[in-house]
Amino acid sequence: MSIKTNNWRNKMNHSMLRAIVIALFLATSATVQAQQMPASPAESDPAKMGWMQGSPPPPEKRIRYQDGSFYQFPKTRWSFAHMRELVPTARVSRGSGPVAALPMALRSDLEAVMFTPLLRTDRMSWAQAFEAVYGDAVLILHKGKIVYERYSGVMDKDRPHLAFSVTKSYFGTLAEMLIADGRLDENATIASYIPELAKSGFGDATVRQVLDMTTALDFSEDYTDANAGIAKFSVASGLAPAPSNYEGPGASFDYLPSIAKKGEHGDGFTYRSVNTEVLGWLIARVSGKPAHQVLSERIWSKLGAEHDADIMVDSTGAGIAAGGLNLTLRDMARFGETMRLNGRFNGQQIIPAAIVAKVRAGGKQSDFAQAGYKYLSNFSYKSQWWISHNAHGAFNARGVYGQIIYIDPKAEMVIVRFASNPKAANANFEDISLPAYQAIAERLMQKK
Repeated sequence: MSIKTNNWRNKMNHSMLRAIVIALFLATSATVQAQQMPASPAESDPAKMGWMQGSPPPPEKRIRYQDGSFYQFPKTRWSFAHMRELVPTARVSRGSGPVAALPMALRSDLEAVMFTPLLRTDRMSWAQAFEAVYGDAVLILHKGKIVYERYSGVMDKDRPHLAFSVTKSYFGTLAEMLIADGRLDENATIASYIPELAKSGFGDATVRQVLDMTTALDFSEDYTDANAGIAKFSVASGLAPAPSNYEGPGASFDYLPSIAKKGEHGDGFTYRSVNTEVLGWLIARVSGKPAHQVLSERIWSKLGAEHDADIMVDSTGAGIAAGGLNLTLRDMARFGETMRLNGRFNGQQIIPAAIVAKVRAGGKQSDFAQAGYKYLSNFSYKSQWWISHNAHGAFNARGVYGQIIYIDPKAEMVIVRFASNPKAANANFEDISLPAYQAIAERLMQKK
């Protein structure tokens, strides 16, 4: 690593980076939210607000990457559905096969399903919950049929939306497939595959520890801290624009070796997005192809997807495995249904059933408990999936601002949702989402 890169921390404009981070993740500051958040989801509707309308759009209606405005609420309600127009992306091809049908069997009773949010006494309907989390689109599959589908704002069935960390579950599943193939050894160290990381905190971690996020790293995922690792990673990977005088790492490959070890690997679960970036590097290294191309070949092109997906890329063209996928709602549902059906969909076994069983079994709940999630006390984390260990065996892929693939095997249900909540962390609205999913599951299990 060059002296120039080694000294990058001292070269950054701290105030500029802090502004970018606040814009990027809209932290939790009540002052910031009061300044930027309209009174209701209806008032922040991106179509009504007229973002990017006109030829050209007037200055006050423009959304740009360079100034960070694309991550400022309420502009996010437009930009999350237009990311490939704002930042570099690569195609994740659907292949040339026919589209796999998702039969329609719409139900009129689901919007009125009632539930009580966690740790509260007031009641709320499914329809109200969608508004409360600033939903952009939601779809419910029951026994493989679409029983509910709703779009708002600028979204429709053909519009891709940024899935954020739902992306992690795709690459975690893909890594498990390479383990099953014998191309990755889950007990081998990262350094044995990627010598460039030998001196980093990842060097003596195992593939399994990276997959399950039980690595011990000097890296913070605190979205409110301009000095946190997530802020520096965001700039290096291109998730956020760099300050004008920035001289630090310009790609994920350059940033990851700078992360130091802190503690002992395997001591517990800590959510860190850079683990997934290392997975993307592993997949590319052992396959000799970009990780997103492997994703296309092994999973996406076999789903019978309606559309190609896109993935945000850094300056080297590497897909951002931690959270860069952009895809349509129905295609995300196809992946969820594949996992519900133990890896079999579109007339073929896409993902080995043993891998789905491994994911569903989950990880150590004692490891996960150390993370202290308020509403996820019984959960565990396995292979980049969140496992509920509830009576229905539900498991899910999650992304900030409200993205979800929620799979309930007992209810034979899959829920997929895109959202643009003003707050990044799902903990801010998990009290609504989790009981809402459960209430829908229980309704679907009732005999008509």
